[in-house]
Amino acid sequence: MGNIINVRNVRKTFKKDATQDLLVLDQINLSVKSGEIVALLGTSGSGKSTLLRIISGLISPSSGSVSFMGAPVRGPVAGVGMVFQHFALMPWMTVLENVEIGLEAQGVPVKARRKRALQAIDQVGMDGFESAYPRELSGGMRQRVGIARALVIEPKVLLLDEPFSALDILTADNLRNDLLRLWMKKSTNIQSMLLVTHNIEEAATMADRILIFGHNPGSIREEISISVERPRAEKPVVVQSIMEEIYQKIAKVNRADHAVGQRFQVISLYHRLPKVEVGSMIGLLEALGSEEFKKDSDLSTLAEELYLDVDDLMSIIDCLEILRLAFIDSGHVSLTPSGTKFSEADILERKQIFSRQLQDHVPLVRHILRVLHGRSSHSVSGERFLIELQDDLSDVAAVDVLKTVIEWGRYAELFAYNDNTDTLSFDNPK
Repeated sequence: MGNIINVRNVRKTFKKDATQDLLVLDQINLSVKSGEIVALLGTSGSGKSTLLRIISGLISPSSGSVSFMGAPVRGPVAGVGMVFQHFALMPWMTVLENVEIGLEAQGVPVKARRKRALQAIDQVGMDGFESAYPRELSGGMRQRVGIARALVIEPKVLLLDEPFSALDILTADNLRNDLLRLWMKKSTNIQSMLLVTHNIEEAATMADRILIFGHNPGSIREEISISVERPRAEKPVVVQSIMEEIYQKIAKVNRADHAVGQRFQVISLYHRLPKVEVGSMIGLLEALGSEEFKKDSDLSTLAEELYLDVDDLMSIIDCLEILRLAFIDSGHVSLTPSGTKFSEADILERKQIFSRQLQDHVPLVRHILRVLHGRSSHSVSGERFLIELQDDLSDVAAVDVLKTVIEWGRYAELFAYNDNTDTLSFDNPK
């Protein structure tokens, strides 16, 4: 089958300020064939959602090209439908009106758009709710309306941006299975789907191909092809095997950021630390130190037993690797000697270990401490460090990194922070 979408050498930068650009996507090359579902996997901030918007024509690439059915994409594409994570329904419109809105924008006559909207509503199992308003619907029902709104324009390609992530597990499973049934029955015009997800099992059960993204900047690092026929939910052993391969590839991508020959990543002052709380790291360290996970600590088992999606799990592991408390090897997560001591220690000793690891391996923490020691008042505005971080990171990322480091530092009792005055200080200056 021929390619329905082609992306060639796409780069995307966003203006950071008058003099700086932030590179979000770099040298993206991919093709989507008619008849396949392609999943995009990767940590937050790797540009997956941005890529979907470029493919749909909602935003333009900074360089490179995108084509749909052989024609260049230079704006919104009539043959592409999109489903967002957060429903995006008009609260003042009924279900029927929300589904009709895209057809109205296309100038479809009232009678024709009403017929098509009712058919789309029926396809997603929402008949009977045509006159309901979004406030009357559950999250799963609202997302069904979002899917109907995408289907009603009769797209050849459906772009799905984490469509099930805001739903509870049972609702997400039900909606995912219904969408797959529509696909397998060929009861719509959809020829291809492109799915952004953080859910490994979702990718394993839905996709024909999985593209794994790295970050800083976003790029495609690994690809997995799956030839197992759907439905796959009835083949748990096969799905588990696919999931294990995915986790191994993700671990490989994670390791690729390390210097050759180094087990651990050496980070810079401006490194974009994952947004991970101390409590999450402690929880994983305790799990890895337990008898259960000493026997089997592979990524897929950890994710399943701890109810973590790939983004959350890999972010926590990334932080533990930075702090030299744990590491990944061949898809398995193990504690370092410091991590083992931490898992066995009492509260006070844990704080001491965490403090040492922070000072040894997180340059921003050392920088904050140097500045505090150098001030006679032993205090400094958090904004000072925020401005420095904004030289290399986006404004949002800079805020997240500083908040994360402040939380880590407070847990380790290295410094105090007053949120009302945005002031870092020593509790007991010496």
